[in-house]
Amino acid sequence: MKNNLTPDTPRAENRVQNDCRAVISVQHLGKTFGDNVVLKDIDFDVFSGDVTCIIGPSGSGKSTLLRCINLFEEPTCGKILFHGGDITQTKHPDRYRQKVGMVFQSFNLFDNLNVLSNCTLGPRKVLKMSKSDAEQLAMRNLAAVGMSAYVKAKPRQLSGGQKQRVAIARALCMSPEVLLFDEPTSALDPEMVGEVLNVMRSLAQQGLTMIIVTHEMSFAREVSTRVVFMDDGVIVEQGAPEDIFNRPSEQRTREFLARVL
Repeated sequence: MKNNLTPDTPRAENRVQNDCRAVISVQHLGKTFGDNVVLKDIDFDVFSGDVTCIIGPSGSGKSTLLRCINLFEEPTCGKILFHGGDITQTKHPDRYRQKVGMVFQSFNLFDNLNVLSNCTLGPRKVLKMSKSDAEQLAMRNLAAVGMSAYVKAKPRQLSGGQKQRVAIARALCMSPEVLLFDEPTSALDPEMVGEVLNVMRSLAQQGLTMIIVTHEMSFAREVSTRVVFMDDGVIVEQGAPEDIFNRPSEQRTREFLARVL
C-alpha cells in the first residue's frame, strides 16, 4: 500500500534535541486492580520526535500502561508529566487527550457513520472547527493514509487494515502532539499488517512523537528510537533498539527475544 506521507524531517536519532525536558515523563507509576498488581514502579521518558516501542509477553502490563498514559485508567500511584505538569491531577482529561491521542487495536470507529464523518466528528465537536474546515482536514489525512477513495463507506464495508488506517487518520485530525498505538495490528489478518505498518513508518519519518505497544519485532527494531521491554508489570530493560535486540543485558530479555525472533 502506497501512502502520500512523505518524510520531511530526519529520524529522531539524527536530530539535535532542542528541548532537554521530556514531552512525557512517567515516574514511579503503579496500577492495581484490587489485589492484582499490574504495574510496578514504571519509569521512562519520551522526547519530541521519539518513537518508543513497548514490547513484552502478553499480560505484562503494556496496554494498561498505555491506557494510564492516556488517562483511560487512573494510576494507583506515581506521576505522568506532560511538559512538566502532572496530568494525573488534571480535572480536564479530554483537553489532555486532544494533545495525546490514541489508536486502539479494535479500531473503535462509529459503525453508524461513514469514513468522512468518523474523521470530522472530533474536530467539529471538540475543536469547534467548521464543517468545511473539518472536512478539508479529514480529506488531507485520509489521503495521507491511502483512504480518500472510501470517504462514503461505512466501517462494515472496510477490511481490518482499512479500518485501522481510518482510525489513524481520525486520530491525526485532532493534530495530536503525541500519538499512542495499542497493538494496532493485533486484530488484523497477516496480509493486512503491512499496510498499517507502512503508514506508521511514514509518521515516524515525519517526526511524529509516538508510543507504540507492539508484537511486531522487526518493525520495532527498524522504526523505534527507544525500546522498552516489560514483563510481569515492570520495565526489565530499556534502551536503543540496537542494544535491546543485539546485546540485551538482562536474561529475561534474551529469553523473550529468543522466542519471538
